[in-house]
Amino acid sequence: MNFKKALCILLAMTMVFGLCACGKKEEPHPDTRIFTDSLGREVEVPFDIEKIAVSGPLAQISCFALCPDKLVGIANAWNPEAENILDTKYYQLPELGQLYGGKGELNLETLLNSGAQVVIDVGEPKKTAKEDLDALQEQTGIPFVHITMHTDSMEQSYRKLGELVGMPEEAEQLAVYCEKIYNRTYEIAEKVEKVDLIYVVGKGQNVIAKDSYQSEVIDLLSNNLAVVDSPSSKGTGNEVDMEQILKWNPEYILCGEHSTYEAVLSDSTWKTVDGAVKGNVYEVPIGPYNWMGFPPSVQRLLGMMWMAKLLYPEACDYDLYEEVKEYFSLFYHCELNKELYDSLVANSIGK
Repeated sequence: MNFKKALCILLAMTMVFGLCACGKKEEPHPDTRIFTDSLGREVEVPFDIEKIAVSGPLAQISCFALCPDKLVGIANAWNPEAENILDTKYYQLPELGQLYGGKGELNLETLLNSGAQVVIDVGEPKKTAKEDLDALQEQTGIPFVHITMHTDSMEQSYRKLGELVGMPEEAEQLAVYCEKIYNRTYEIAEKVEKVDLIYVVGKGQNVIAKDSYQSEVIDLLSNNLAVVDSPSSKGTGNEVDMEQILKWNPEYILCGEHSTYEAVLSDSTWKTVDGAVKGNVYEVPIGPYNWMGFPPSVQRLLGMMWMAKLLYPEACDYDLYEEVKEYFSLFYHCELNKELYDSLVANSIGK
């Protein structure tokens, strides 16, 4: 075999081996594993995860329920209502800010100094989520993962979280609970005649529109009259005018916070709306977060139990206090006494 021919064969073999090497998937480090998140991204994460950062309030609430002692920080400060509910040690956690919108941008310097082994994003994925998380992961050297959470699939989200943080048994307990509450609520919704309803926030002229991410519980348990062209998934909802509200003329009016509740009760125009005439104006309970959303995280299970009991008491054979007490034990790691419960639902249940 001449030199030229041998060289050609050698070059060909080199190209083949090179192509094989390029096609070969790089193995993770011995102390890490590959976790596939809800976006289908394969992310290299530590085998043992003990320090977690969260990308926003939805992740904060979800992860706090499963692994509060793994959190190295919180996205936003706890609401004032949380002071009498959560263990005070969780108030000492540094604020990291949040990835999307909200009260403050994600503070990368604080994040890098926190020792976080992974950053968890939970909720409805943004259109640019893959690109955003990949870019932040490359910039910080910290794995970023997304776990999608919707009202009808919270159990799947918790199983995914449990897989990620190495707490499958604890996650399964929460998953089974989520599935139980959702299925019971769905069965109630299927057998009742749904009432006409709107949910107002702000000064009373912003509505949580039908088919938005924020409206999942509302749409499940009522005929949500707030139909608009472009439903907003923000907690501020869609702005409408009073003329439109009068046209809808809802039988029930839910108010997202105390100021909204007071505004609706004191406005003379609102007093002509069917729900106000009948006395069907209710404030959504808040403590430590709004039970119907804002942020729309796992506490919406509380909203399901409350809203079903409020609207269809004859179809709900459970004691709301006992149900809420169980939730607080599982998700907030605290004991809810009757006095605190009564204060949370003071303007929220039928007289």
